[in-house]
Order: sequence, then structure tokens, then C-alpha cells
Amino acid sequence: MNATANRPQIDVRHAGERLATKIDWLDSKHSFSFGGHYDPANTHHGLLLVNNDDIVKPGSGFETHPHRDMEIVTWVMQGSLVHQDSTGHSGVIYPGLAQRMSAGTGILHSEKNDSWRLSGADTHTDPVHFVQMWVIPDERGITPGYEQLEIDNALLSGGLIPVASGMDKHDGASAIRIKNRHAALHVARLQPGQSVDLPDAPFLHLFVARGSVALEGVGPLATGDAVRFTAIGGQQVTAVEPAEILVWEMHATIAH
Repeated sequence: MNATANRPQIDVRHAGERLATKIDWLDSKHSFSFGGHYDPANTHHGLLLVNNDDIVKPGSGFETHPHRDMEIVTWVMQGSLVHQDSTGHSGVIYPGLAQRMSAGTGILHSEKNDSWRLSGADTHTDPVHFVQMWVIPDERGITPGYEQLEIDNALLSGGLIPVASGMDKHDGASAIRIKNRHAALHVARLQPGQSVDLPDAPFLHLFVARGSVALEGVGPLATGDAVRFTAIGGQQVTAVEPAEILVWEMHATIAH
């Protein structure tokens, strides 16, 4: 990792510019190179390598597959996602519940939309919509781990709430812990007219998960839009309509 920032820059990436994977059960939009989609000029920003905006049909999902040496944070906006992994953890992730999986030396996991089975209904009607984000850990070869935490009540304040962090300034009682001391994910749910100020950090990534907002010095942003900040921060974000934003604060980047 490298803590040196470049010249100040604000890079707006609109929703329609994202790479996409669309198959029968999955509609996935990738902010960065992912899977078979590779662009050498778009591999990461700061410490963030993956920002996948996924919609999964009921009764479908990601079958058991491996990961290693990655901090994976999942945030659900709609529906519920069933998680199972090789460390024995299982649970249901829903809006307002933050989840972190440390892949470490290696982990197998599956994530499925089992809303039909959980509800006992005979029909499959409810998609699940979530964002999955990956950041690199401080060190390789750590013991795999899992954590989840209910954040919903804190989000009622309308402020920018830390929900996943490896930074000393964030209390582990109020945010799930990730194994990177230079990174933190903040979330805000905003009503029209409500504003938050972005952190001041060498690298920021703002993602509009739903709704629309106005960014100071840039203008309107819609659902699926993202902004990459380098060596500049502190801008104000104001909701134009009910909105949910995800903000990664990063004090280092991946060394080339």
C-alpha cells in the first residue's frame, strides 16, 4: 500500500458507463474491472477493488465459491440475502445490517436470495438488491472471519455513519471491523434537503446506491453514479429525493 496521493481530482463515473454482467438470475453492474471484464485503466480506486451493484432473482444466487486475502463488505438495499461459509457462519443479511467477511487464508461461501423459502411462500417474487465491496487487507494470510452488525437505528439520524472500519477513530461497537487500518465505509440515508459533508481523505469513493443527490461543485448525481476523489474532500452532498449513499474513506492506495 502507498499513502502518497496524486494531484487533486474529482472523477465522475455515471451509472450507464459501468461494466455489466446480465444473465438469467443476475443483473450486476461493476464499477471496476471484475471477472471477465478487464480494463487495465480501471482496476481500483484507493484501496477499493470491487463495487458490484447486484440484483439477484428469488430462488437464485451465488453457489459456493472461494476467496482469499480480501475484506468483503456486503450492504443490502432491498430484500434479503442468505449467507453460508466454510467457517460455519450462516445468516440473513437485510437492509440496515452490515456484513464483513475476511477471506484471509481461504474461505468458501455462498450467497442466495432465498426469500421464497424464508417466507414460506410458494411463489418467487422478491429480488434482492445489494452492493458488495472488496478492499485489500493490511496483511495476507490472516485467519478467515465473519462479522455482522445492525446499523439501522444509527442511520435514522440522517448523518454519515461509519458502518465498516479498520481505523482507530471508529469504535468497534458502532461499526464492523475490517482488517485495513486505512479504510472505512460510511453510509447515509437522506431525505430531500438533508446534507452531509464528505470526509477529508487522500482517496474517497462516493456511490449513490439509490435516489438522487447534488454534489457541491459537481451537480446532480443519480442512482448508480459514482465519484472518485483524489487528494480532495469535504464537499457537501444534499439529497434531491430520498437517497442512500455509500462513501469509502481511504488514507492509502494500492501500490503499482
